[in-house]
Amino acid sequence: MTVTADMAVSLDGYIAGTGVSVDNPGGDGAKPLFAWIHELASWRERQGMDGGVENRDSELLREWFDATGAVVMGRMMYDTGEEFWGANPPFRAPVFVLTHRPRPTLVKEGGTTFTFVADGIHSALEQAKAAAGSRNVDIAGGASTVRQYLGEGLIDELQLHVVPALLGDGLRLFEGPGTGPRALEPVRVVDTPLATHLKYRFVK
Repeated sequence: MTVTADMAVSLDGYIAGTGVSVDNPGGDGAKPLFAWIHELASWRERQGMDGGVENRDSELLREWFDATGAVVMGRMMYDTGEEFWGANPPFRAPVFVLTHRPRPTLVKEGGTTFTFVADGIHSALEQAKAAAGSRNVDIAGGASTVRQYLGEGLIDELQLHVVPALLGDGLRLFEGPGTGPRALEPVRVVDTPLATHLKYRFVK
């Protein structure tokens, strides 16, 4: 089992724009970060839609979907995504939501469940590992959640999809607590017209 984090990032290092809110989950100016995903066949499958483009980008996204057996996310990511995901979220796996406001587990269509964990990141990860079986646990975000797991040395692999766009301002992943010096080794680099896909393993 591998604990992963998989993020789209702009060329100047932003994973979201400015003004992130429940009504504006990606922030201002962040459309290029995610637009490349929307026409991929593997993404459309997860949204219950037909068609889409089959290419190397779609293959990499499908690989990530298929390898992930459970997900951990922060409450802000859940709150900003809840309406967008609707009744059939794309995770198709147990999701553990870090929160200070616990609530009963939600069971959605397609195999997604949301369990709200109020006793910290270690508890959420242990529950996710138990639920994932032999598959991976993905630390989905947002940035502060990924930083917390980075700071504790709990992430094994990091995949960045570097999009050829400059945001100029917004939310950086590698900034603030949890982002101190770390050694990584490259696993692969895949370059496509849509993004450069960088996969690294943390040296422990």
